[in-house]
This record gives sequence, structure tokens and C-alpha cells, in this order.
Amino acid sequence: MNLLKEYELKNLKLKNKVVMPPMCMYSSDSEGYVKDFHKVHYGARALGGVGLIILEATAITPNGRISDNDLGIWSNTQIPGLKSLVDIGHKNETQMGIQLAHAGRKCTAQCEYTVAPSSLSYDETYRLPKELTKDEISLIISQFQDAAKRADEAGFDMIEIHGAHGYLIHEFLSPLSNTRTDAYGGSLENRTRFLREILAAVKKVWPSHKTISLRISATDYLEGGLVTKDLVKIINEVKPFIDIVHVSTGGLLPAKIGLFDGYQVEHAKIIKQECNIPTITVGLINDFELAENILNENKADLVAFGRKLLREPQFILNAIYKNKYEYDFPVQYERAYRYRSSDQVKTL
Repeated sequence: MNLLKEYELKNLKLKNKVVMPPMCMYSSDSEGYVKDFHKVHYGARALGGVGLIILEATAITPNGRISDNDLGIWSNTQIPGLKSLVDIGHKNETQMGIQLAHAGRKCTAQCEYTVAPSSLSYDETYRLPKELTKDEISLIISQFQDAAKRADEAGFDMIEIHGAHGYLIHEFLSPLSNTRTDAYGGSLENRTRFLREILAAVKKVWPSHKTISLRISATDYLEGGLVTKDLVKIINEVKPFIDIVHVSTGGLLPAKIGLFDGYQVEHAKIIKQECNIPTITVGLINDFELAENILNENKADLVAFGRKLLREPQFILNAIYKNKYEYDFPVQYERAYRYRSSDQVKTL
């Protein structure tokens, strides 16, 4: 079974190709600290057999939070809590990543002001953001760099730069949210500058043997917005700074999206093939058969299960048991996964 085979990328040595993608839990406090909930939540998925867990969007600055209850990585005092999550994952042979994020104009946290490449709000329910000056852009780049240092100190195996879903980096990339006329606006090359400078700064401090992921939205689903061929150009430009691309879609502005199981897979396939880079695919992937087909058809290298893992933390173990594969189940749960002597057990 391809999904359950080991996978290696630089320092990552995954026991399988199952990824838990970043999903906001809104369960921190106003200071962004790890709580008992996070230890239980991520620990359950690690114990359930996930190969790679990527923590929820973790803010590099207080006014870069999506909500008041997001995790933070803007202070050294947040490192011990984050390290405790890494330790839980590692004890269960799960590799741990963290998504470094800035919400931009989609910040709903209590703060003095929000920021964006241009003074355009997401919609009428959001605050009008302040257009970033060049000095403020430089400050945010340094905040991403400092966050990467903290992530390394906390022991994370991978960092993921959040460039998707209408948050700050995505806002710079799309012409629908970036109307600047300076070096950070206009042409696709200029709109990519912010991302490129963030990645370059991060790469200076992130250990060279460790993995860097980039989360992207492959299309805005809107006329005049980004489409997949634009992201191919963007990724080819920043490819020297990253190791894998986590392919999502949408989020820049309200849009109609035709949802179906695996609706984002073809975008991951295009990025993988045209950029010659490993990809993680995600988006309403709910069963082993679909995941197996994705991997067997070489459409992606890793498969992320989001809502599925929220509903069923041990779905990997359950699927292995249902299909009667030989497996070293966690000792704590072994009695629940004992095969009968008459069962025909298969090797993975």
C-alpha cells in the first residue's frame, strides 16, 4: 500500500505518506501559548499513526493572527510550549512541522490596526487595512526570519511558509489585492518579491538539512486573479528556497468553488510536473482508495487528510485493521486491533 510506505525528503523520514495539514483550532489564549488542548489534539493524531503533522497557522506577530486564540511564535517565551508538541510527536515516531503565518487584512484579533499590501479590505465585515510601507515590509520579513529561528529551537523538523488562503503573502501575490505601484506591485515578478525575500531570509537561519514547505493557493477562482499557470511561474522563481509545495486553492476573496472529493488534486499534479518539485495534496480526501490512486498516478508525493483526521484521529489504524495488514499497533491500543487466528494477514 503506497500510502503506508516510508517517505524521505532531506531530514524528513516519514513512516508513511499521511499528513495532517494545518487547521486553525482557535484554542490558545491572547498571548498565543500552547494549551493542554493542543497536546491532546496533536498527540492523538501522532498516536493514531500520522507520518507528518503540520501545526496550525502560527502567527509571527500579534497583529498577524487570524483570531485572538491563534498560536503564536513571536516571542521566545512561546518556544517551550511548542517544543512540548514536538516532543509528543517524536515520542510517537511522527515528524513535526509548523506553519509560519501572517493573516494580513484577514486578521480579526484585537489589535490597533491590520496591514496589507494595499488598503483594500477582504469584504465589508473586515477592517480597512493599513498599506504597508517598505520599512514595515522589511520588519515583517525579519519577523518571519525570527520565527524560523524559534521553530528550529523548538525542534520542528519542517517549517511551512503560509502563502495561501488570502493571508498576507497571498495578498501580495494576487493582482486583485495588490495594487501597489512600487517594487512590490505591478508585474508578477514584483508581486512575488515579498515572498522571495521572506524565503531568502528564512533560508539564512533555517538549518540547511531541514525541510522548507510553501503553502500556496493555486487559483483565486476569480476573473483577473491568480490561476495555476501563474503559480507555476512563482514556484519556479522561488524553487531554490523551498523543498516541497503544499497545494491548496482559494481564500483571497469570496468565490464560488465547486467542491468534490479531491477537488484540488489536479493543481498539485500540475505544480509537481511543471515545477519538478514534490507536492502535498489536500482537499476533501476522505478515504484510502482515493489517496492510493493519487500516489499511484504520481499526482502528489504526500496526501493530507484534514477534516477526516478531525472526525477520526485513528482512521489510519482503523483502515490498516479493516484491510488486515500486518502492523505494529500502539501497545496502548493493541488489544483493539488483534486479528483472529483465521484472518489472512497481509504485509504492507
